[in-house]
Amino acid sequence: MSQETKQPPAADAPSIAETTVMSVLLALSLSHLLNDTIQSLLPAIYPVLKDSFRLSYAQIGTITFVFQVTASLLQPLVGFYTDRQPKPFSLAVGMGVTLTGLVLLSRASNFHLILVSAALIGIGSSVFHPEASRVARLASGGQHGFAQSLFQVGGNLGSSFGPLLAALVVVPHGQRSILWFSIIALLGIFVLSKVGRWYQRHLHDQLKRGAGRAAPRIALSRGQVALALTVLVVLVFSKYIYLVSLSNYYTFYLIDRFQVSVQAAQYGLFVFLFAVAAGTIIGGPVGDRIGRKRVIWISILGVAPFSLLLPHVGLAGTVVLTVFIGVILASAFSAIVVYAQELVPGNVGLIAGLFFGLAFGTAGIASALLGHLADHTGIRHVFQLCAFFPLLGLLTAFLPEVEPKRRR
Repeated sequence: MSQETKQPPAADAPSIAETTVMSVLLALSLSHLLNDTIQSLLPAIYPVLKDSFRLSYAQIGTITFVFQVTASLLQPLVGFYTDRQPKPFSLAVGMGVTLTGLVLLSRASNFHLILVSAALIGIGSSVFHPEASRVARLASGGQHGFAQSLFQVGGNLGSSFGPLLAALVVVPHGQRSILWFSIIALLGIFVLSKVGRWYQRHLHDQLKRGAGRAAPRIALSRGQVALALTVLVVLVFSKYIYLVSLSNYYTFYLIDRFQVSVQAAQYGLFVFLFAVAAGTIIGGPVGDRIGRKRVIWISILGVAPFSLLLPHVGLAGTVVLTVFIGVILASAFSAIVVYAQELVPGNVGLIAGLFFGLAFGTAGIASALLGHLADHTGIRHVFQLCAFFPLLGLLTAFLPEVEPKRRR
C-alpha cells in the first residue's frame, strides 16, 4: 500500500491526485471480493437451511430482509458521518463484525439465531461499503467510473464464488463447515488494515485538496436534481427487484421447473453471478468514455427482451439468457453511483451509502415479498411477474445531461 502519487500544485488539481493508485484499488477490490463471498454464502445455503430447519419461503425471505435492511438503514448514516469524520480503520472493524456473524451462523441452532447472524453480517456490510467507495474515489486519479467498477467487480466476483463454495463445502459437509470461511474474513481484516494505513497517510492531502468535494458544480436547479435522484432511485428499485428474484430464488426456480439437484442449481447460480461480475467491470470505464446516462439506458432497459423471454425457454436457454441478463444488468450500478455523485458533489460517502443502502434495502424488502408471493402462487409465477421490471428503464429519458463532452 506504499505506492505514492505525484502531487501537482493544488490550483491545477483541486480535487484528486493525478495518478490512479492501482495497488489501493486492487486491494479494495480484493477485500470487496472477500466481503461479498462471505455475504453471498447466506443466500447460497438457503436450500440447506430450509431443509435443516424446515423453513418456509416466507422465512427465507425474512432472513434476507433482516440482512439487507440492517445494511441499508446504516449505510447512508455511515457515509454521511465519514464524509465529515473519515475513519481509516473502520473498514477492518466492519470486516470484524462480519466475521462475528459468520461464526455465529456456523453454530446457529434455531431460526432466531440465524436472523441475528444475518443482522451482524449486514452491519459489517454497512460499515464497509461507504468508506471503501470513498477510498476508491481518492485513489481513482480522476477515473471515477473505472475505480467504482473495479471496486464493484470484486464484490460481484465474491457473490459468484459464494454459491460455488457452498456447493463444494457446505452442501457436502453441513452447516458447521461455514466456520472454515472465517479464514476469508481474517484475510480481509489484514488487507483492510493495510488500506487503512494508506488512507490515514493520505487523509491530510485528501482534506486539503477537497477530494470528492470539489467537483464542478452543475447548472441544474434543486428541482431538477431532486427529479434526477428520484429517477435513479426508481431505476435502482427496478434493477434490484429483478436481480434479487434471480440471486435469491434462481436455485429454487431451477429445482422446481427442471428438477435439477441442489448442487446443479447452485452451479447455475454461479454462472449467473459470474456474468454479473463480468458486466460490472464494463459499466464504469465505458461510462467514463461515453457517459453514464448512455450506460444506464443500455444496462437497464436492454435487459427487458431477455427477462421477458426467460420464463418461456428450457434449461439450456435459461442458463444462456441469465448470462446475457447478468452482463447487461450489472453495468448499471457503478454508472448510477458516479452519476449521482456528480449530481450532488461533495457527498461521496453519503451518496455511496445511500445507493448501496438502497440497493440492499430494496433487495431485502423484495426478497421478503417475493418469498410470500412464491408461497402463495409458486416460484414460476414470481419469475413471470419480475420479468417486467426492467421496462422501468424507460424513465432514464428524464435524466439530465450532467457530464461535459468527452474528447475522442
